[in-house]
Amino acid sequence: MRPRHLPTLFAGLLAASSAAAQQPVSASTPPGSFVGTTEPMAAHAVYFVMTDRFVNGDPSNDHREQGLPDHGTWGGPVPGAPPGKEDFVGYLGGDFRGLLDNAGYIRDMGFGAVWLTPIVEQPDEAFSGGTPAAWAKMFTDGGKSGYHGYWSTNFYEIDEHLPSDGLDFRALTAGLRARGLKTVLDVVANHGSPSFSAPTQRDAFGKLFNEAGELVADHQNLPPRRLKPSTNPLHAFFRTEPDIVELSNFDETNPAVIDYLVGSSLKWLGQGADALRLDTIKHMPLPFWKTYADRLRAEHPGLFMFGEAFTYEPDVLGAFTQPENGEISVLDFPLQKAMGEVFGKRDAGYEAIVPALFLDGGPYANPYVLMTFYDNHDMPRLDADDAGFINANNLLFTVRGIPVVYQGSEVGFMRGTAEHAGNRNYFGQARVDAASSNPIHAALKRIATLRANTPALQRGLQVNVEFQGDRAAFYRVLEQDGVAQTALVLLNKGDRAARFRIDELAQPGRWREALGGGTRVLAAGEAFEAEVPANGVQVHLFEQPITAPALRAAVEAAVRP
Repeated sequence: MRPRHLPTLFAGLLAASSAAAQQPVSASTPPGSFVGTTEPMAAHAVYFVMTDRFVNGDPSNDHREQGLPDHGTWGGPVPGAPPGKEDFVGYLGGDFRGLLDNAGYIRDMGFGAVWLTPIVEQPDEAFSGGTPAAWAKMFTDGGKSGYHGYWSTNFYEIDEHLPSDGLDFRALTAGLRARGLKTVLDVVANHGSPSFSAPTQRDAFGKLFNEAGELVADHQNLPPRRLKPSTNPLHAFFRTEPDIVELSNFDETNPAVIDYLVGSSLKWLGQGADALRLDTIKHMPLPFWKTYADRLRAEHPGLFMFGEAFTYEPDVLGAFTQPENGEISVLDFPLQKAMGEVFGKRDAGYEAIVPALFLDGGPYANPYVLMTFYDNHDMPRLDADDAGFINANNLLFTVRGIPVVYQGSEVGFMRGTAEHAGNRNYFGQARVDAASSNPIHAALKRIATLRANTPALQRGLQVNVEFQGDRAAFYRVLEQDGVAQTALVLLNKGDRAARFRIDELAQPGRWREALGGGTRVLAAGEAFEAEVPANGVQVHLFEQPITAPALRAAVEAAVRP
């Protein structure tokens, strides 16, 4: 029986076989190799933790009295919540101890790295300026604390809500490493804390201190256009143009600013951070990132970094990945948008994914090292049912790129909610302990563990076979340094079983079903046929070099000279 949504296969195969892979961001591809990237970080799917909202492992560092009576930093519901709903503007207690205590939970799901929000010092009061925080409204910071870590007043000091006795950042990274996890540290380079619009300047808002605790910059609660950097040394760190709400806007042309930011990043790298995530990267010009990246890599060769430029314009994103701009990977927002359409309430067909992959060229230096995701802390979580999350993860962990999953998405936590409407709600130990009984978690663990053990899914070239309706089929091919492995991925997001038949691009030989355990030997000229259950995935592995002429030609066409 011919499956639903199946196009004329050969025409689709020929079109897809022109897919091209660019050179890796941080290493060159040896001649004759079939490899999407040689970047070591590609082996590790990333679990993203908003530390304060993950698990409170040490109540002694909660500082629940901080900022009281009028500007407390603990708890505080977002005003305007509908009945039965809640979100909070203050700290909720998550810390290094809660993260390390649950490193086994993260590793057991199949992740190889943890990205945690910034760890640096935040103001000791809630912000009294800005637009008052309101239900489901972004960029409303009045009454909010720096629980998220993005409002630093000292980039060289750990915020007191995070460490415990004997567990500073160095001990955390060592503990994560001992449990099989790399550390990705979130850093900010374009701004500090909210810096103006308060009735009066309070606490350290708008101020910046160095490693010795000395004041090096102060916005003095003045709007940007009233700053006088040419005559007031305390204003020299800042630009005089407004940027993101009331946040300070660092002047990247000031050598002292560059030294300050580079120095702080080097400090945390020296304490065990393995990679960096760069916040709001598009708010700083490209020459800054080239200088920043070069200076960090001079002391940490091969350092992997990826930036957050919240835009769906590939050309804007791609510029950061180019060698002349620092060779910095980026979060893949175009693919995120496509995944929301395909796996969310719209239920679009798999064909919506293909344009976002950029396998046949495009603005990215290498699409295989883009950080792929379907939701995060700055946007509404994926609005899908359990099957939608399961199907999203089946694609995320098999398609090109490095997967990132935001805490809680492994169980569909707060699905569909935006910031100030539940997106950043506290996850907690009870939910961690109950996760293993959740069907989304079980399916994610299955496919993430497979990726962790399958080099072709981490680094292989991608050749598309079919992306249409509820069905997707593609190869990931890796032949490099004596390793030969091809994965054939079959995805079905429909509500009934789908039968796949691959004719012209079939590879004869012994294939092993990686998730099911069965094997088959395909004869020369024989089609590859398989039935994939509803909301299911199959990955078939071939552990020898590709020999079928049509398939080998398609893979060769996927290599950019």
